[in-house]
Amino acid sequence: MNVTDYMAALWADYTSVTPQADAIQKAFAERGETIVNDHVAFRTLGASTIGLKQLEPHLLALGYTPFEPYEFPAKKLQAFGYLPPEEGQPRIFLSELKVEEFSEPAQKILNGIAESVPSEKVADPAVLYAGPLWEPIPFEDYQTLQAESEYAAWFATLGFRANHFTISVNHLNSCDSVEDVLQVVESLGYSVNDSGGRVKGAPDRFLEQGSTLADRMEIQFAGGEQQTVPTCYYEFAKRYPTPDGKLFDGFVAASADKIFESTDTRDK
Repeated sequence: MNVTDYMAALWADYTSVTPQADAIQKAFAERGETIVNDHVAFRTLGASTIGLKQLEPHLLALGYTPFEPYEFPAKKLQAFGYLPPEEGQPRIFLSELKVEEFSEPAQKILNGIAESVPSEKVADPAVLYAGPLWEPIPFEDYQTLQAESEYAAWFATLGFRANHFTISVNHLNSCDSVEDVLQVVESLGYSVNDSGGRVKGAPDRFLEQGSTLADRMEIQFAGGEQQTVPTCYYEFAKRYPTPDGKLFDGFVAASADKIFESTDTRDK
């Protein structure tokens, strides 16, 4: 599968749990815009069976190149950025949770999830849009994870899928800034993640980012219990030239740290 087809498969799965993204993209298309995807991001657990290094081969097979590592100590995460094989294709951001840094009860839940994923599924490129490859966990386990990490709780329920796509503001004609895009998004009735400010980053960091708050949907937990949880969100990014004249290709950890919070549970 080539990058275009792979991204189409990811988008189809992503919009199935993130209807706002499809609606926002269509709204910009009605303004005459052609949407370019700046990057797509994935989450996993730092376990020997489904960690970053087990999923990375699927990206390399598509022609992606490892670019830069990132650390998020407060959220117990680490990540890597990847550059696409051709200009105009989306970058990729793959993060993993440092399971060993959690409490024993949380580790037990997370390791149980990791160990239940069939190895043949991990070896299949479709794993990155397969959703949860384990039986639903009890809602009590979700709450245990949520108390320590919204990321952990999100992954335990949503599984393997893009947690966000990103509109490249650089390629828009009707909006010059991330703030302009956020105002359009709010006019459509969607909420914006204001953690750390509406716009994260700055021109002197070579990257500005903003995002919606995640959609929400009802998920079935163990025993048939139904609960509404956050799903995925849509991001907007504007890149600036570095001193060598080329657009910045990386990510800013301090900004990404706040973008992660787009999937946090909130009263709505």
